[in-house]
Amino acid sequence: MTTLVENPVAPSQAPPAAPEPERPDSMHVRVEELRRLRAEVQAGPGQRATEAQHARGKLTARERIGLLLDEGTFTELEPLRRHRATGFGLERRRPHTDGVVTGWGAVEGRQVFVYAHDFRIFGGALGESHAAKIHKLMDLAEASGAPLVSLCDGAGARIQEGVTALAGYGGIFSRNARSSGVIPQISVILGPCAGGAAYSPALTDFTFMVRGVAQMFITGPDVVRAVTGEQVSMDELGGADVHASVSGVAAFAYDDEASCLEDVRYLLSYLPSNNRQCAPVLPCDDPADRRTDRLAGVVPADPSRGYDVREVIEEVVDHGEYFETHPTWAPNVVCALSRIDGHVVGVVANQPLASAGVLDIRASEKAARFVSLCDAFNIPLITMLDVPGFLPGVDQEHNGIIRHGAKLLYAYCNATVPRIQLILRKAYGGAYIVMDSRSVGADLSFAWPANEVAVMGAEGAANVVFRRQIADADDPAAMRARMVEEYRAELMHPYYAAERGLVDDVVEPGETRAVLARSLAMLRTKHRALPQRKHGITPL
Repeated sequence: MTTLVENPVAPSQAPPAAPEPERPDSMHVRVEELRRLRAEVQAGPGQRATEAQHARGKLTARERIGLLLDEGTFTELEPLRRHRATGFGLERRRPHTDGVVTGWGAVEGRQVFVYAHDFRIFGGALGESHAAKIHKLMDLAEASGAPLVSLCDGAGARIQEGVTALAGYGGIFSRNARSSGVIPQISVILGPCAGGAAYSPALTDFTFMVRGVAQMFITGPDVVRAVTGEQVSMDELGGADVHASVSGVAAFAYDDEASCLEDVRYLLSYLPSNNRQCAPVLPCDDPADRRTDRLAGVVPADPSRGYDVREVIEEVVDHGEYFETHPTWAPNVVCALSRIDGHVVGVVANQPLASAGVLDIRASEKAARFVSLCDAFNIPLITMLDVPGFLPGVDQEHNGIIRHGAKLLYAYCNATVPRIQLILRKAYGGAYIVMDSRSVGADLSFAWPANEVAVMGAEGAANVVFRRQIADADDPAAMRARMVEEYRAELMHPYYAAERGLVDDVVEPGETRAVLARSLAMLRTKHRALPQRKHGITPL
């Protein structure tokens, strides 16, 4: 029996069903709208603005973040935020991001929070919404226990928003202070940073600047000219080299943004994520017990001859690699982060090549801040001494060498991290005490065989102690020479301090790395509690 089917059509030949038109409120339409909006936000205010930024020799905010963070790790926070201010035409200009890009990502796989001013939008000026984004990011960084990096390129407070903008800066400053010593905070100045905005970098742990594009000052050249009559350019007033070499505000200065941001990444490799952790430990194929015999030829036995203490640091640390902070400011003391046996250490060393390594106001401030930073972030300290004392002079005394020297003394006395003193050559007077002597809490003290630890040099001491004998002698010069040798033999021989327990051992220069590595390993579990108190009164 055959069944007839009217107009039969094979299933494979059936006409396709017409797609239903997208409804205006469908999810697909909304997703496409979101994608377009995100693309607009990523593009920023337009190609002309980007070209203008590049013409100034500067990268855009997103380009900078791309150089700082590991590729593909950035998560943006509040990209769609817009200001709600009115007046002066602001209601007609409401760009997304409101001039600051905020978020988090990774540097060498470790979480880092970052915000970057977008100079293409309102000149990067800070308003209420702009500040609120930064506040939220800073709170997240503190709560998460991760470093915060600020990429600064802004024209200060948004004048059109008045006091509301100023209050935004206050919120940033209070968070900088609250997070101080809790998470690492790094400021990178990549454009103007004027007025109140300059105080945030001053409150952070490290400030980087790029020559030619970065300026930082409280009052600009026009105000200076109006008030004092002085003619000065922006770079002369607050450029990178000024702050790196004269004021000490900047720890580092660079010729371009790429190398600057690369060193920000490098610095982060030496720092823990927060004060509850230790700095990252790296595998090390440089033997901890490696001999350092070359040091015997680096440091002359004659205390009056100079040498570069950086050569000592290079020989002692892993693969000779270290990262010096403030290298051109107060060069008579070297402060550097490095590693021994893969573990991060902070090194403070007198530099005989600069002012004979004497301690002065600037050197005391530089070293005190570095010691405090290392202590806050659980980084052991190695202090290398070759110091003739504090710099004498009316200028130093009138400008407060006592107060500034006390900052360094206070920082060492307050530090609870492992502390090792290494006397390379001479260590005279109060400078010996201040540079982390056993009497102020160093855990261990070692000295090389040419060490001289005394109240002052033999010549000066002989002139004071034996002044009558010298004055009454038939040959004062011969008597002075004899008394100098007598004083040196009695009170300044290399084992005088060791005999009294003020130095734990006198070691060969060739044993230095091995001795330091063993000592640091022993001290790794050190725990010292300070008296219960709200905080000490730092001699500011």
